[in-house]
Amino acid sequence: MDNSWRLGPAIGLSAGQSQLLVSLLLLLTRVQPGTDVAAPEHISYVPQLSNDTLAGRLTLSTFTLEQPLGQFSSHNISDLDTIWLVVALSNATQSFTAPRTNQDIPAPANFSQRGYYLTLRANRALYQARGQLHVLRVGNDTHCQPTKIGCNHPLPGPGPYRVKFLVMNDEGPVAETKWSSDTRLQQAQALRAVPGPQSPGTVVIIAILSILLAVLLTVLLAVLIYTCFNSCRSTSLSGPEEAGSVRRYTTHLAFSTPAEGAS
Repeated sequence: MDNSWRLGPAIGLSAGQSQLLVSLLLLLTRVQPGTDVAAPEHISYVPQLSNDTLAGRLTLSTFTLEQPLGQFSSHNISDLDTIWLVVALSNATQSFTAPRTNQDIPAPANFSQRGYYLTLRANRALYQARGQLHVLRVGNDTHCQPTKIGCNHPLPGPGPYRVKFLVMNDEGPVAETKWSSDTRLQQAQALRAVPGPQSPGTVVIIAILSILLAVLLTVLLAVLIYTCFNSCRSTSLSGPEEAGSVRRYTTHLAFSTPAEGAS
């Protein structure tokens, strides 16, 4: 029921002025204190991890979310509005401030300083009941530059992380969902030796394998020695040449006796 006719006479305004005043009051209720920008609409949706049976649901640098199907059907959201996924460290959600312009959108390269960034740019047409997006895998793009706005760069550590969806247009934020619960990624673990004594069955298996290995090495060594021995025997060894006997010949010089001269 319109009560502007009661409010107008009470403060000395006409009916038209009263309706204008009521409209201004309704507009002011959507403005954040101390700012000139309307507060974004709150969507009662909490982002969830995908089904447990999905392969790669949690890895060392990625995690997979369910699609927020049908969550952006509000009349305040248009088909041209951009829907971002905000990725933040759990301890940085309280300090998160929605960017007012596209130039203020933080990239993954700013994650170490701010503790959050925006990625997976989409629109509500992709989040309809039969949307085109099949999975939302956070941190899945290994080729994009972390300085690029919207880059879905691999996550730098195990977390914990929290996410929410943020709807924006050219004038600033339009709507936002609730923050998700904490998500922790898998961590690489070094291989460790099993502590404590080995079972009798394990000891027997190790002993048998050791004996087989020793026998195998012995056979290989014997084959190697046999092969080398046969190779050495089949090769003709050349000895020193026999010394040849040198015959010595005595040269007999024939001297002719000069004939005696006739008297």
